[in-house]
Amino acid sequence: MPPGQQPISFDNSYARLPERFFARQPPAAAPRPRLVRLNAALAQELGIDPGAMEADAWAELFAGNALPEGAEPLAMAYAGHQFGNLVPQLGDGRALLLGEVVDIHGHRRDIQLKGSGRTPFSRMGDGRAALGPVLREYLVSEAMHALGIPTTRALAAVTTGEPVFREERLPGAVLARVAGSHIRVGTFQFFAIRRDEEALSLLVAHTITRHDPDLAGTPDAALALLRRVMERQARLVAAWMGVGFIHGVMNTDNFALSGETIDYGPCAFMDAYHPGRVFSSIDHQGRYAYGNQPRIANWNLARLAETLLPLIDTDPDRALERANEAIAAFPSLYEQAHMAVMRAKLGLMTEEPGDAALAEALLEAMARNEADFTLTFAGLSGAISPDGAEAARARFVNPREFDTWAEGWRARLAREGGDEAARRATMARANPQVIPRNHKVEEALATAVSQEDFGPFERLLSVLERPFDSPEDPSFTQPPAASERVFRTFCGT
Repeated sequence: MPPGQQPISFDNSYARLPERFFARQPPAAAPRPRLVRLNAALAQELGIDPGAMEADAWAELFAGNALPEGAEPLAMAYAGHQFGNLVPQLGDGRALLLGEVVDIHGHRRDIQLKGSGRTPFSRMGDGRAALGPVLREYLVSEAMHALGIPTTRALAAVTTGEPVFREERLPGAVLARVAGSHIRVGTFQFFAIRRDEEALSLLVAHTITRHDPDLAGTPDAALALLRRVMERQARLVAAWMGVGFIHGVMNTDNFALSGETIDYGPCAFMDAYHPGRVFSSIDHQGRYAYGNQPRIANWNLARLAETLLPLIDTDPDRALERANEAIAAFPSLYEQAHMAVMRAKLGLMTEEPGDAALAEALLEAMARNEADFTLTFAGLSGAISPDGAEAARARFVNPREFDTWAEGWRARLAREGGDEAARRATMARANPQVIPRNHKVEEALATAVSQEDFGPFERLLSVLERPFDSPEDPSFTQPPAASERVFRTFCGT
């Protein structure tokens, strides 16, 4: 790197907010950092030259040992409902916002270090991260990006050279995470709990500047922002549902106003479809089950609306009325977004009143037959012709149930008409061949953690970066054998 040139060009807007929004905090030093992976393509998108430094220098930077000029590390303050219970103060207990960059498209992006040591919000935690959860977030967030689903992304993963202690001794690591922002519903809750209307007003203005600059100067700015966030969340959750993704911990502190998926702790992708599917080891009541995600999104948005009441109207009754009116629109927004996803998956190019029932009938049959979610939909384009239906019908314990449903589906396609090649192309873009299968993820993580062998991680990542292509190794597309099934996923704290 030429003398005087900085590897990252920061322009930090959140750090210019009042001090009560965060705690300034340097990262804890890592004794022997090692670069596991630098996401070169993302770095270039952020205006960072991945070749500007050697691997050891990148490791020092992303471990927090060598802060580049312009970085202003801080732990963000926020509250949150965790499994329905309000916690007045959470905050970044093991993460630091290193700073912000403006990427090559002109979009402002956060760079955060996750696992960078204790902060004033750590409570009893050590502020560190273990290698397994860091690599899990890297894999799944990059897979989500490749699937076209809004998400935080992984810029780098480094090992720290020191252990962390959970149920056992594990290698420590830090993830460099990139987001449109880390502003959450819980950020607004933090100030609403404290009746800090000035901070709420500043936060609304900052969020609008960051994500919705076209709303600047809008008379009803808080209400306009709420509606915009609702639209983003409707599309996001519909996209999750379209790939069988279960977030696992949809607390309000994990609900980003940017409309990005954030926090990949106990998340999972379904193999066999069932709407009640739960993987998270801490979700004992199934609050965040797959089929509950749209309802929980609605609930979280209602909590956001509550924080905005003083800014929506000075008359409390009128503020509540207007907020309720806005929130009541979410089910319709979600249904529109969900049906757009499902029509693409089913190859429907037009709209008919019975489309929702057609999609639901397939899902119900899949649940009864333990059909693999991803492979059933991936096989549908062949099933447009009865002669090509075997890939889809083979997923059913009772294939005749698929045949019965497919008759009605083909009749719907026949009424619509249109170009079959265009239909197949639409379906190919909507139905991935590959997802982060839980057993494949666990296999890659176990090898990395126990043997320091990152080969399986790299191979899985390369396949997940092309989810709509059939991989050379068909094992990446297949459901787990009985002995490989993963029934529980765990939070990385």
